[in-house]
Amino acid sequence: MTKKNNQNEEEFISFGHNQNTKIRFEDADEDDVAEGSGVAGEPAAQDESMCDAGETAEVTDDTTSADYYFDSYSHFGIHEEMLKDVVRTKTYQNVIYQNKFLIKDKIVLDVGAGTGILSLFCAKAGAAHVYAVECSNMADMAKEIVKANGFSDVITVLKGKIEEIELPTPKVDVIISEWMGYFLLFENMLDSVLYARDKWLVDGGVVLPDRASLHLTAIEDSEYKEDKIEFWNSVYGFDMSCIKKKAMMEPLVDTVDQNQIVTDSRLLKTMDISKMTSGDASFTAPFKLVAQRNDYIHALVAYFDVSFTMCHKLLGFSTGPKSRATHWKQTVMYLEDVLTICEGETITGSMSVSYNKKNPRDIDIKLNYSLDGRHSKVTRTQHYKMR
Repeated sequence: MTKKNNQNEEEFISFGHNQNTKIRFEDADEDDVAEGSGVAGEPAAQDESMCDAGETAEVTDDTTSADYYFDSYSHFGIHEEMLKDVVRTKTYQNVIYQNKFLIKDKIVLDVGAGTGILSLFCAKAGAAHVYAVECSNMADMAKEIVKANGFSDVITVLKGKIEEIELPTPKVDVIISEWMGYFLLFENMLDSVLYARDKWLVDGGVVLPDRASLHLTAIEDSEYKEDKIEFWNSVYGFDMSCIKKKAMMEPLVDTVDQNQIVTDSRLLKTMDISKMTSGDASFTAPFKLVAQRNDYIHALVAYFDVSFTMCHKLLGFSTGPKSRATHWKQTVMYLEDVLTICEGETITGSMSVSYNKKNPRDIDIKLNYSLDGRHSKVTRTQHYKMR
């Protein structure tokens, strides 16, 4: 995969498309990153609403990724990466500062607060009170950050799982969270937001963000597939193709150059966070991708968009290949077949997405696809596991 940041692409802060990469932070203004916050803290974005896996997590034979989940958000590096994701953090800042009518004099619940940047934004925007819930050990740092910035009377940091803590208030007016994971749903923090919504949000209350959508496209990616997948066919002269089969099942989170895109994009799923139920995050959706040129296809690529429809002016961001990079990048699913496709031909199929039964923070994906073209005639089912 050609990993490039298309810097001349329009930045998305009022709904466009975003390109993802490990974020080339050197392209971002330091002032932009921290502007208005007065602190280098921020919500443990995509997921940390729940609790530490202990002060020092012991590794046992039964340990799964779920056991590492909260502990991983105790480390500073992941928060630094999220804070320096200008598309992500500035969008939330703009939503709050440019729409103070949503926040001013309101009681706000920040689910998965991390270092507390969203809570600080809300406090500065005039919130009556903010309850910042964070389960990892970062909650201790968040308390210090809140105090250092003079907001201890407005922000209360609560350490614990959102499903287990008790708020000092019966209801809240606003729930804000940066719950999105890779492939939108990985790590399943969404369930915690929905739990908080059902338990504490007043009738007519606001959820920020309130819309999210998952999209699919197809790319040419021969060079990177050769390097990451075909490599296992012969390793120093030895057949390790058994690993290749496993590697094919693991989606790759990486940045896709927009020039690699061969087909149009299709919407797979739209979620209304203010109304949906937990079960709605598992779905099967059909798709039809139309080739825009003659080329080869090596992988399908998923990305998501997020929007804040309650704002005075629609705000949001995208993690797509045609937009500015975010730390979410894109999710690449390599195909067993190399598809030779001509302009106007279509790949049809369906994608089923569900949380893993053993560990609901992981995702299982079933992909059915078919191409009946001049040069390729293929029908296949592939399975992927995000772990």
